[in-house]
Amino acid sequence: MQPKISIITVCYNSEKTIEDTIQSVINQTYSTIEYIVIDGKSSDSTLSIINKYKNNISLIISEKDKGIYDAINKGIDSATGEIIGNLNSDDFYTDNNVIEDVVNQLQQTNADGLYADLHYVDNENTNKITRLWKSNEYKKGMFLKGWMPPHPTFFVKKEIYQRYGKFNLDFTSAADYELMLRFIHKYEISLTYLPRVIVKMRVGGISNASLKNRIRANREDKKAWLVNGLKPHPFTLILKPISKLSQFLKK
Repeated sequence: MQPKISIITVCYNSEKTIEDTIQSVINQTYSTIEYIVIDGKSSDSTLSIINKYKNNISLIISEKDKGIYDAINKGIDSATGEIIGNLNSDDFYTDNNVIEDVVNQLQQTNADGLYADLHYVDNENTNKITRLWKSNEYKKGMFLKGWMPPHPTFFVKKEIYQRYGKFNLDFTSAADYELMLRFIHKYEISLTYLPRVIVKMRVGGISNASLKNRIRANREDKKAWLVNGLKPHPFTLILKPISKLSQFLKK
């Protein structure tokens, strides 16, 4: 029997990109998808675009929230699938077989979570690749060396959220890092790596939008270790941004 997979998209004033995101989900070959869209009460045409596809979307919530991670948590609470993935409104799946491949590998390995590779693409020309985030196989302790998987490629069983918690709203830009650090490094959930690009992300994420935001994100990275009672190596938080430099060379 095919497991149900819940995909959560959160958005706010995303009229320029949300349609690409929605189409990449509803055109998947995998048939047992629960698609949840959480809109933060957009003031542009985002909601009307979403409603164009309401027959293909399992649940639409449009209301004020406390930010992106609060919105994702609403989606997790609403999800009824055995597996949960997040696809933000600037991102889209690379092809129609992504979810089929994700579920097949999770079933074959019986892992708690899966991650893959990601392409950063130009905002206007999404065929123009600017960076490749190649994740590689995870080995215990790699978070200490600055490693993390790209969050849009991270799928995890719902029972892991129920056991270890959702996104920590004390974080503004690094809640995804904190959650994966908690799940993978602290609680050592079982992982499998799907060695292919499954998501395209438009450049300009929250944590990388400016030097000021990058510094703030680095502080939040440090906080992620502290709130979990974990101690990073002296160079862990320096290695994390440095490790991303190679992404510009692997297009």
